[in-house]
Amino acid sequence: MKKFVVLTDSTCDLPEELAKQYDIDIMCFKIALDGEGYTERVDFSAEQFCEMLEKAKGLPMTSQITQFEFYDCFEEYDRQGVEEVLYISINAGGSGTNAAAHAAAEQYAQEHPESKMKVYIVDSHTYSMAEGAGVIDAKKMLTYVKTMEEVVDYLNDKYARMEILLTAYTLKIIRKSGRISAAAAIAGDLLGIHPIFTLNDGVSQVVKKVRGDKAVLGGMAGMLASRIAQGTPYYIGVSDHKYDEEYIEACTKKVGYAPAGVFHLGCAVLSNTGTEAVGLVFEGQKRER
Repeated sequence: MKKFVVLTDSTCDLPEELAKQYDIDIMCFKIALDGEGYTERVDFSAEQFCEMLEKAKGLPMTSQITQFEFYDCFEEYDRQGVEEVLYISINAGGSGTNAAAHAAAEQYAQEHPESKMKVYIVDSHTYSMAEGAGVIDAKKMLTYVKTMEEVVDYLNDKYARMEILLTAYTLKIIRKSGRISAAAAIAGDLLGIHPIFTLNDGVSQVVKKVRGDKAVLGGMAGMLASRIAQGTPYYIGVSDHKYDEEYIEACTKKVGYAPAGVFHLGCAVLSNTGTEAVGLVFEGQKRER
């Protein structure tokens, strides 16, 4: 069996226990907030990031993982005798990280013609557990002796089907970001209006607006049931575990089976939605690219 490594980045939102269970390597993004620099998953947990974001005066700024960081990573893998590296990346349209990985792989191959290590790079076209679910699938498939080429084909198909539904229970961060006007956000908060939007292939789109917490819960669960490919697993992402029980109950009732897991939303999502948010991750119909 060839020695292989599955690598991803911290936007995947994989819970720490799953990353350890499946021996997934994760490269972490740097984040600046109110003049301080941090490394995601190293300097704070997803739960701690929520607390930081609540107290912050400004918005977080992320820095892409650099070509030099990838080069060093590939060099270390080669030194360890790794023969195949599979890197599954954040949406390439929203970050230069994917391009940096390609550049590092090309540079390493040119400077080390004697190396037998091959690097495969897959653009997930997405974020959060929509990215992370494919990472786990890839590790399982490679463990059961699927070839790297088969796994890459599988991932490209899977990521053309992954969808994210999101809602925000407060529009504070969305207002700060300028994605909607301050007046509209304040009016929305006062009236209890919550947007439900999709985040597919890196593009966010408001698909529904509902009034009241009960309506947003029903709206999210209903949209999940109408869009999911029946029988496929889905995940619930939360900014606070106070949402766990009600979303598990509502989604199970609408879809007909329980979620594959509940996870905490990470920086990539919360930096755009704020600290009172819920996301649903699932497979829908295949999209043409």
